[in-house]
Amino acid sequence: MTSLRRRRAVNGFWTAACGLGVLAAVLPLASLLWLVVSRGASGLSWSFFVNLPTPVGEPGGGVGNAIAGTALLVGIASLVALPVGVGAGVFLAEKGDGRLGELVRFTSEVLSGVPSIVVGIVAYGLAVVPMRRFSAIAGGLALALLMVPTLARTTEEFVRLVPGSLREASLALGVPRWKTSVRVVLRTALGGIVTAVLLAVSRAAGETAPLLFTSLNNQYWNLRPDQPTASLTVQIFNYAISPYEDWHQKAWTAALVLLMLVGGLNLLARRLARNRMMEGTR
Repeated sequence: MTSLRRRRAVNGFWTAACGLGVLAAVLPLASLLWLVVSRGASGLSWSFFVNLPTPVGEPGGGVGNAIAGTALLVGIASLVALPVGVGAGVFLAEKGDGRLGELVRFTSEVLSGVPSIVVGIVAYGLAVVPMRRFSAIAGGLALALLMVPTLARTTEEFVRLVPGSLREASLALGVPRWKTSVRVVLRTALGGIVTAVLLAVSRAAGETAPLLFTSLNNQYWNLRPDQPTASLTVQIFNYAISPYEDWHQKAWTAALVLLMLVGGLNLLARRLARNRMMEGTR
């Protein structure tokens, strides 16, 4: 009887401790969401999404050019990072047990831990200095360097979930190994790979430091990849450090827009991952 009471007491104690831990993790997130929503929601309007920034003191204005610039930068980064990251993930899952696989996996882990500002400096040396100008190309390269590790490791995990019997059946029918990887393994893991892409895109869309060294900013519409380009994160940074209250309000609203964008991508990625896991258990 004493042992049962003791076990119940220990169970109650650790249950309460876990609840406090969850509360300590959720409260900062909830307060952050409430702060951004309460201060930024009042500035939301259609014009905020489509108009250019206005000078201090002029009413209206928006971040339309920054939204378009973010889409351009993420698009360039995806063109560079998707083949490299997904290809590396498939290689690690299919043939990553040797020394080359260990080297690729180690490099991916190191890149995932490099501060984004260091990546921005590297991209500055690789793209901005040779081109002698800030540009969307340089910004896309910096974001691609940040996307590759996420793509590689997440793709590897999802490709490893593909049943080995599918590979064996394809190889038994005389299909070459590379065709098996492309037509069987990749097709089966497509849902998970899309999840990895969304996670990588959401991380790239929320980066600021690398873009300060590469794409800089632009107050006007620009879709030329060889010119300085606006982005939501840099626009928020410029608004936030200004001494003007009007720009501070626009910074909160732009932060809410960015939060909705990144949060939506993460929720979509989690939904796809959950559906993929449910399909894998059937």
